[in-house]
Amino acid sequence: MPLTPLDIHNKEFSKAFRGYNEDEVNEFLDHVIKDYEGLIRENKELHNRIVELEERLSHFTNLEESLSKSILVAQEAAEEVKTNARKEAQLIVKEAEKNADRIINDSLIKSRKVAVEVEDMQKQASVFRARFRSLIQAQLEMLNGGEWDKIEKHDD
Repeated sequence: MPLTPLDIHNKEFSKAFRGYNEDEVNEFLDHVIKDYEGLIRENKELHNRIVELEERLSHFTNLEESLSKSILVAQEAAEEVKTNARKEAQLIVKEAEKNADRIINDSLIKSRKVAVEVEDMQKQASVFRARFRSLIQAQLEMLNGGEWDKIEKHDD
């Protein structure tokens, strides 16, 4: 068991002939008591400081662990966001390709329809031209025919 200042203070020495000077011994013991009390107080303060620093260290260690976990969670979330963004981009591209194919197919169908209509109109124009030519030729033949001559002579 460690020695306390009270133990030093209460220590009684036996008296001997030609022993030490009692006042000097008491004065020295008082000085030792003061120094020992100071050392004990300093030791307690250092111990309290160690406890405080250990608590702070523990707090910062916990904080470091929390930050590390937060960073990991943030990294995982970022990866998940990237993955979701890639998937969404792929879906958008596929949808755009699908729409482009549909537009191209619609355009091809419309262009074929227009081509058929143009061909149809060309045939109709050709038929109209042939009929119109026949009509004009019939009218010319009528004009060139002898009946007009008869009508003109009849009017004279």
